[in-house]
Amino acid sequence: MKHLISPLDLSPEELDQILSLGQRIMKDPSKYSHVCDGKKLATLFYEPSTRTRLSFEAAMLNLGGSVLGFSSADSSSAAKGESVADTIRVISSYADICAMRHPKEGAPTVAAMHSGIPVINAGDGGHNHPTQTLTDLITIQTLKGRLDHLTIGMCGDLKFGRTVHSLINAMVRYPGIRFVLISPDELRIPDYLRQEVLVDGNIDFIETNELEKHMPDLDILYMTRVQRERFFNEEDYIRLKDSFILDAAKMRFAKEDMYVLHPLPRVNEISTEVDSDPRAVYFLQAKYGVYVRMALMMTLLGLEDVVC
Repeated sequence: MKHLISPLDLSPEELDQILSLGQRIMKDPSKYSHVCDGKKLATLFYEPSTRTRLSFEAAMLNLGGSVLGFSSADSSSAAKGESVADTIRVISSYADICAMRHPKEGAPTVAAMHSGIPVINAGDGGHNHPTQTLTDLITIQTLKGRLDHLTIGMCGDLKFGRTVHSLINAMVRYPGIRFVLISPDELRIPDYLRQEVLVDGNIDFIETNELEKHMPDLDILYMTRVQRERFFNEEDYIRLKDSFILDAAKMRFAKEDMYVLHPLPRVNEISTEVDSDPRAVYFLQAKYGVYVRMALMMTLLGLEDVVC
């Protein structure tokens, strides 16, 4: 039985297989509409979510399966003090696969250790968000036609942004990747990521606080919001939240085939005037997330070859 807790849980070959299956699903979703007949997905969301939870649920429903679960810790037995380990033991009797989001880093790992069904990490604290990474990868692959030899700008909250950490870990396995890391000094990537992943991996990167200056160099711009829930005090959040805002004026410096991605939700880090730019693909990105989660669940359930 395989779980997905970190993007690194998937070998490059496994990752390519899931992305390839996602592409096939994207071309003909109806072909896969009964693959998961009789299967149940449990969504255990101890933290609020819109896109991720509903994307998982839509993915399973599109595959012909059904969904059960909860959307906040307050509506589960966690409010009574039940441990993650005990919860997953029980859920393993009710469902065939589980997607878990939790505010504490490592909680999905604990669940996987005690689970009788595959566990998918749907986000744990500021640590990992592997299915968002799959969404990012299939979006880049579809629009750029490749996942190698790209200059990727990451802008905003690079310290607490789990989507950024996961995407960096995934992209460094492809040749010719260069990162432009754009953030306030206070929100730079964590030291461990800089040293153990980028420096030790001999990955080309720069850190800067100038977005406009580097726009012409980018193939992909990955915007993130400055997350209030990741700050220890309101004063720091207010001081930094408007540090980097993408608008139409800045987009004029970008290549014609540069694409803007964002894991959403957006607050004000991307002006709404950018939405009409064909290079703004964050809503398309959310749509692609359903296809790749369908591919992932099929793979973890051993169903990837059912209709291939």
